[in-house]
Amino acid sequence: MSLSSPTSACSSSRCYSSGLSLPIGFRSNPINVGLVCYPKRHNIAARKFVVACSSSSDPLLVKAAKGQAVSRPPAWMMRQAGRYMAVYQKLAKKHPSFRERSENTDLIVEISLQPWQAFRPDGVIIFSDILTPLPAFGVPFDIEEVKGPVIQSPIRTEEDLKRLHAIDFEKLQFVGDSLKILRREVGEHAAVLGFVGAPWTIATYIVEGGTTRTYTVIKNMCHTAPNVLRALLSHLTKAITEYVVYQVEHGAHCIQIFDSWGGQLTPEMWERWSKPYIEEIIHAVKKRCPDTPIVFYINGNGGLLERMKGTGADVIGLDWTIDMADGRRRLGSEVSVQGNVDPAYLFSPLPALTEEIERVVKCAGPKGHILNLGHGVLVGTPEEAVAHFFETARNMDYQTLFQNHVPAEKAESELVA
Repeated sequence: MSLSSPTSACSSSRCYSSGLSLPIGFRSNPINVGLVCYPKRHNIAARKFVVACSSSSDPLLVKAAKGQAVSRPPAWMMRQAGRYMAVYQKLAKKHPSFRERSENTDLIVEISLQPWQAFRPDGVIIFSDILTPLPAFGVPFDIEEVKGPVIQSPIRTEEDLKRLHAIDFEKLQFVGDSLKILRREVGEHAAVLGFVGAPWTIATYIVEGGTTRTYTVIKNMCHTAPNVLRALLSHLTKAITEYVVYQVEHGAHCIQIFDSWGGQLTPEMWERWSKPYIEEIIHAVKKRCPDTPIVFYINGNGGLLERMKGTGADVIGLDWTIDMADGRRRLGSEVSVQGNVDPAYLFSPLPALTEEIERVVKCAGPKGHILNLGHGVLVGTPEEAVAHFFETARNMDYQTLFQNHVPAEKAESELVA
């Protein structure tokens, strides 16, 4: 099947647009909205993206990521599509293999759009995994029911490094195809989000041979085989950079980098073994795709905030253990923030959830904030609470919420005067 290629988004003067007209602005009963039906087999070549040359068409989330003025906080959730949704559970019974669900274009699109159809978030993230690109550059893996991801042949020596090769995008066509379809289906009414794992985080799986709670093997390599580890991280940096650009070229408005296990390092070790490689990715992507905002998230990042800011990311994601007001103070106003409602609040009475959302939004301020959880949606989360989260965000209005708000810059100048 021949695919239509959208004009590259890696240009400062171009962005995607779509002719779709979808209902937006739901104010009540967000679950029972008119749903869009999608065919089992998507004809990707049927329609082409229409190129627009004005950033005014950017979705709300992209504008907030860039620090532009918006009327309310855009909202999405990490792990937005997945096990808490009944419709996903039904699909998973029919397709029990996670690899199948995350590597089949039709299933990826269907799963990614499930929360969009139900809740109308401001961001639609592709259903995938940070390990998805590994086989494309020479690291096969399996996912076992109990153990999770398993890499039968870890990379720990110079000889092992020889198995790596340049990333082969023919093995990732399902990602590109899925992003094209998602971009077309949501139009400019929501941002399509792509994502990658940071080199250190990906390396923990490749070196340890799967998941771990201690990270002893890779941490030991920092001292016993530093050259091997640096070579691995360098290779991953190049592959991940190309993978980010690939996602942008196929429709992603915005990219999130997950350094999920960066928080397992001391700040000094993170500066040495993670930060330089993330900086390299962001610098390279910004050079090739200057209009694409990059969100950077570390789980357990309270001790790393100031260091994260130095990577050049447009948005820093905060986990729920950081007070949003404190995070804003530490990061300053020149970088946007994302987060950071505790996922457990979605199990609370809805009035308590509303109160916490309003507190987080007020602490973040009326500019440069993407409302999200401080971590992914938990299994068993009530769908009613997820719907309420997004409805609360939609009904917010910065002008009303911050009537007496004085911008920090103005307050400082008046204080000096």
